[in-house]
Order: sequence, then structure tokens, then C-alpha cells
Amino acid sequence: MASAACEPEPSFPADYAKSYVEVRNCRPSSEHDSHLIRVLASPSALSPYRDRDAGFPEGAVVLKEERDFGDVSCSGPVLKWTVMTRRSEAAGVNGWLWETVSAPDRRIDVKETNSTRCTGCHAGCGRGPDGFEGTCAVP
Repeated sequence: MASAACEPEPSFPADYAKSYVEVRNCRPSSEHDSHLIRVLASPSALSPYRDRDAGFPEGAVVLKEERDFGDVSCSGPVLKWTVMTRRSEAAGVNGWLWETVSAPDRRIDVKETNSTRCTGCHAGCGRGPDGFEGTCAVP
């Protein structure tokens, strides 16, 4: 459902924590402005992320919660989310649509298929053991 201002909605539900599963625990990420990140997968992304034996289906979401670098337990507020959503229209970039979403208002700051900041890192994450279909790290 679109917001009152007709702003586009992010590719993940507001209550994602009820159904998304942690696939990488809280850790620092120099690639994400030195924030601490925690990675979660939507139900349809869980098996491809963990097992790496079948491709991500259309609509699968891999979400990074980004937190302040001092929040070593990732228990404080989320600063923003970085989101990868499998979309057929993004086929030229490992099939992912990239979003950066501000917290807590869920305002989309970036939504594109060719974000060079994202694809520059994720383009090399195509094969195991250190990557799979643009997801970079092993669980």
C-alpha cells in the first residue's frame, strides 16, 4: 500500500522481522559506511542464500540492517536498510534491484538496477565459496 504522499513503498514489508531470517549475524562492514550490519533473508531467499544450490526466485529479498558502529550487538535502532530484490527487469546486474531505505520513516533514498556503488562490490560475488548470484559472503 502506498503512503499518503504517494511515495513508493520499499521492497520489504514493515513487519519483515516476523518472517525474515537472519543469515549473517551482526558484524562491521567497511563497504557500508563502517556501519554494523545484520543480514536477513525473506522466506523465498532463505534456501538459495543458505544452500546455494538453486537460484533466487523473482521477488526474493536479501536485506541488510545497518546500525551505528558503536552498536556491537545490533540491538539499537536501525539507521537504514540496504536491500537486494530479485527482479527480472534487472537481469543485466545479476538480476537484482538495489534500494537504500532510511529508518525509521522507510523513505527510499536509492532504488535502481545499476547502482555502481552496489554492483561494484557485488559483481564479483557470483560463485562459491565466497559468493552466490551477487550475494558476497558465506553465511
